[in-house]
Amino acid sequence: MKIFFYFLQFVFIIIILVLFKILPFNFSKKLGSLLFRKIGKLSKADETAFNNCKFVYPNLKDIEIRNIVDESWSNIGITIIELLSLNKLIKKNNVVLKGTNIIKELKKNNKQAVFISIHQSNWEVLVPMLDRSGLKIGGIYRHINNIFLDKLILNLRRNALMSKKNFYTPKGKQSAKDLLESIKNNYSIVLLIDQKDSAGEKVPFFKKAVKTQTGFLKIARKFDLPIIPIKNTRLANGQIELSFLEPIFHNDNDINDTLMMKKIHNLIESWITSNPSQWFWQHKRFN
Repeated sequence: MKIFFYFLQFVFIIIILVLFKILPFNFSKKLGSLLFRKIGKLSKADETAFNNCKFVYPNLKDIEIRNIVDESWSNIGITIIELLSLNKLIKKNNVVLKGTNIIKELKKNNKQAVFISIHQSNWEVLVPMLDRSGLKIGGIYRHINNIFLDKLILNLRRNALMSKKNFYTPKGKQSAKDLLESIKNNYSIVLLIDQKDSAGEKVPFFKKAVKTQTGFLKIARKFDLPIIPIKNTRLANGQIELSFLEPIFHNDNDINDTLMMKKIHNLIESWITSNPSQWFWQHKRFN
């Protein structure tokens, strides 16, 4: 029965997505933004988003919190529509890169890196843009329960890659195996580090100790790889700006994984507070 329900859900969503696909791109984004802004309020995730935002901004009025969450829903709607046409989005020069000297330096010296970012702006452009930069890259994603939708989204992501050697791998035991193998073959990896990891270590995030993934730190230390943060911002003109920041090196024996993760959390907290309406508040991060 669960598989049957997933299939019906998949068919319904496919019909909706096809309608969006045939509409003009910019109109589809506006419509997706509006629909998610309205429908998002009806979901359980809306309460999660509101409580998360209230936790981070305890001094804001409820109406201010409501506005941030509504804008976050709008951003998710736009991101989903953009996922349907990632190649079109990128070809129209809607993604702007800053700090590309860092990428050039990696390629010049034939070096690898661990790229980190968060669920902000449009996180789906990260792997395709690194792919287009000429790097050998592997991306980690969190699978969704609906197996039909999960396969659809994975195919959309794969179709946005220029190199057939670059790949996505689902978070879990399989990704750990894939990543270790790929690193040995001179691949870089990219992952989003802002969500809860039930198997992770407790690290302060907005002053609350929460389960956090730190496996990438162990990989960076073991293989002596730089950690390169990517700040992801949706600009007022509709463009997406990816800023490659200065590499972080996790090679000081006096700094363990927890201390390094606290440093990284401080960085991504600044990203979130600078553009709170662009973050994915709907995840149960502080539970």
